[in-house]
Amino acid sequence: MVVLVDTVSSNQVRPRHPEKVNRPDALSPPKPDWIRVRAPNTRGYADTRKIVKENGLVTVCEEAGCPNIGECWDKKHATFMIMGDTCTRACAFCNVKTGMPGALDAAEPEHVAEATFKLGLAHIVVTSVDRDDLADGGAEHFAQTIRAIRARCPTTTIEILTPDFLRKEGALEIVAAAKPDVFNHNLETVPSRYLTVRPGARYFHSIRLLQRVKEIDPTIFTKSGIMVGLGEERHEVLQVMDDLRSADVDFLTIGQYLQPTRKHHAVMRYVTPDEFAGYEKVAYTKRFLMVSASPLTRSSHHAGDDFAKLQAARSKLDTDGRS
Repeated sequence: MVVLVDTVSSNQVRPRHPEKVNRPDALSPPKPDWIRVRAPNTRGYADTRKIVKENGLVTVCEEAGCPNIGECWDKKHATFMIMGDTCTRACAFCNVKTGMPGALDAAEPEHVAEATFKLGLAHIVVTSVDRDDLADGGAEHFAQTIRAIRARCPTTTIEILTPDFLRKEGALEIVAAAKPDVFNHNLETVPSRYLTVRPGARYFHSIRLLQRVKEIDPTIFTKSGIMVGLGEERHEVLQVMDDLRSADVDFLTIGQYLQPTRKHHAVMRYVTPDEFAGYEKVAYTKRFLMVSASPLTRSSHHAGDDFAKLQAARSKLDTDGRS
């Protein structure tokens, strides 16, 4: 592949993933029949897109190339990605742009709250890029966004999907103090794949982050997810389940990794729907309150419905414990 660099024009086009440009193509096997999604061309999708653009917001649905965007946006369910569209990490699986981000937008929390109101969301999911350039990793911006949504939409439940705040002392406590209803932080893969798939992160730091949320506020639901098809072994997935339960995590998601471009990590194999069903069954035996495992499962897919199920599962657990 030839890369052209424009040294004359003032409007130079920067590669989306400059760190991956010179990598050889990683070839994945053809997608199986069970990986099929509907094209995003409905009226609901168009309405959601309009509201997102009018408020100058970024969504992980678009930036990460989520396969469920057509279904979710048709229902006016969007996952907002705060603190810009550029990430300071360069994970091998992720399609979000990498580089040095710009300054935070002080008005963004209010814009997210206004979009939440216009979309009529009963449950909102807010995520972000990694902001290793900020002293608190963006923790205060998360807290401001949570508070702004609460003020504008007091009945809306709030789910956040955060970075790991690695080496950002006190950052987690700032976010937890804002009391989101669900605190999600994804492990993404098994420990043995971290150096290849998620080199900027530390597996046991992420486990400890989730455990610490429960220590700070046991009423907050905690959630985490992994992708499969990256070269992991079944016994490693089961160990991740045990590690998450040791941290008292409530909700586990498992989905199929899909390669964004040939410069990203290859799909090593497509896990069958029966295997996903097996993972879900095992996870429930390990006493997760909620499990979602399927080829197209993603962290925020059906998040509102899943939150209601989480509440019901906790209520039943409390009732059973008292009887």
